Amino acid sequence: MAQTHFGYQHVDEAAKASRVRSVFDSVASRYDVMNDVLSMGLHRAWKAYAVAVADVRPGQRVLDIAGGTGDLALAFAKAARVGGVGAGGAGEPQQEGAAGEVWLTDINEKMLATGRDRLLDKGVALPTAVCDAEKLPFADGRFDLVSVAFGLRNMTHKERALAEMARVLRPGGRLLVLEFSKPAGPLQAPYDFYSFKVMPLLGRLIAGDGDSYRYLAESIRMHPDQGTLKTMMKAAGFGHVDVHNLAAGIVALHVGVKC
Repeated sequence: MAQTHFGYQHVDEAAKASRVRSVFDSVASRYDVMNDVLSMGLHRAWKAYAVAVADVRPGQRVLDIAGGTGDLALAFAKAARVGGVGAGGAGEPQQEGAAGEVWLTDINEKMLATGRDRLLDKGVALPTAVCDAEKLPFADGRFDLVSVAFGLRNMTHKERALAEMARVLRPGGRLLVLEFSKPAGPLQAPYDFYSFKVMPLLGRLIAGDGDSYRYLAESIRMHPDQGTLKTMMKAAGFGHVDVHNLAAGIVALHVGVKC
């Protein structure tokens, strides 16, 4: 059986998805709190930047993959004027204009349920689906925008997932991949110390699960760097790919336009 990586471990390909699922089952209830703690709140700025670059317009169709607790989906729903979410904010009346469509998806049912409940608490109901990004259950060319934030690195066959994202986009549609990447050289040593010493410790103290956060640190190191991911996106059908480095490359936003 073919092998792949789970952090620094080598595992059977068939086993990786279930092991990733167990990680996010474990951290789902504390996911937002841990994001705030581990990034010192910067994840909110990174996501806000991605939303600004996305520039979703009223009436557009958006697919948020590995959407987790729904941060991006909520922002996209506001911009697309999905039912019940007007330009003024969640729960406010819609302004005039075409209503869009925003799907919140995740392979992990527990994460998706957490995101769905969080959105419902804000008065926002979006269509949701538990689905594998490598086998998306949507028609060709359905969406204007596809986004995946901090999820691509957990996928077993990234090339297959990127090809699926391209398939469900209309010609000229865009893919936004927000993901941890390779930081500038001087930051590497302190970043490694933080990732492998501090993150698991905080995961154990706050979420009661140091092992899952050790895996997440390892998965970041195993993820393709900026240039490699850009090449992968082009091979998947994106004719133009821009790379936006954030926090000196600790995070990168890749924006691909489908041919």
